[in-house]
Amino acid sequence: MMIPMVLGITIITFVVIHLAPGSPTDIETQMNPKVSAQAREKLKRIYGLDKPLHRQYLDWLRRLAILDFGDSFVDGRAVIKKIGDSLPITVVINSLSLLIIFLVAVPIGVLSAARQYSLFDKFTTVFVFIGFSVPTFWLALLLMILFGIRLNWLPISGIKSLYLADPAFWNRALDYARHLVLPVFVSSFGGLAGLSRYTRSNMLEVIRQDYIRTARAKGLSERAVIYKHALRNALMPVITILGLSVPGLIGGSVIFETIFSIPGMGQLFYGSVMARDYPVIMGILFIGAILTLFGNFLADISYAIVDPRISYR
Repeated sequence: MMIPMVLGITIITFVVIHLAPGSPTDIETQMNPKVSAQAREKLKRIYGLDKPLHRQYLDWLRRLAILDFGDSFVDGRAVIKKIGDSLPITVVINSLSLLIIFLVAVPIGVLSAARQYSLFDKFTTVFVFIGFSVPTFWLALLLMILFGIRLNWLPISGIKSLYLADPAFWNRALDYARHLVLPVFVSSFGGLAGLSRYTRSNMLEVIRQDYIRTARAKGLSERAVIYKHALRNALMPVITILGLSVPGLIGGSVIFETIFSIPGMGQLFYGSVMARDYPVIMGILFIGAILTLFGNFLADISYAIVDPRISYR
């Protein structure tokens, strides 16, 4: 079903972006009073926008069959090249964020459920409310002021320094890591609060089940009851959330990439939408659709690993 779903997604997105107000030719010619109507029509023919919408989609689909996303309307570069230049840094930042979220949020949620109404549980509850309520852009600006301007500990823009005193490998790696600290923290902060709360609520529901009461009655240690019997079942909704977070590896970076001036997929997508650069928009949305379906596929496989009651034959 993944192939027809991808086709359906591409049809819907192709129609929607062409229904949006404005076009690439309008953006290039409206601010120039010397451009004639004939020049506008010529631009439409160059971009292939003079054809009916279904013909444009079939032409795009034909190129997609050989992994050709076309050329950008803005600078004429190949779309696959532009995406290839922007994709690595976005994947690195969001992969690190997902890893931090999973490694930190799940233990916090488990401990909060196991020690319900304790001081630790109350503290994490306050943390969750703060994480949900603090706007990402506001938090990013505060961190930039504190660590970048006041303390001068971390850089506040880009992914590497323009000039390094010593361009050795380890110095470049350290400089790269220092540039990633603030974007990764901002990217993971909200997700960390949300996933820990999901884990806590799922654990509270699971540890009230009869089989958990039976495991305790058999004399099993609390550690074995929590981490061996309860946690695996409580992770089911968490796996769903993580699977649906895979598309965020590309699309969830617009805010912090703009704030920190990171040349990643978020900035590329935002700039392409503003310029009505249809080939780049379709290329990014197609990759996002593939990642969404791939995330669901990984979640389905993970269900069978986590829950022994599920098997795929």
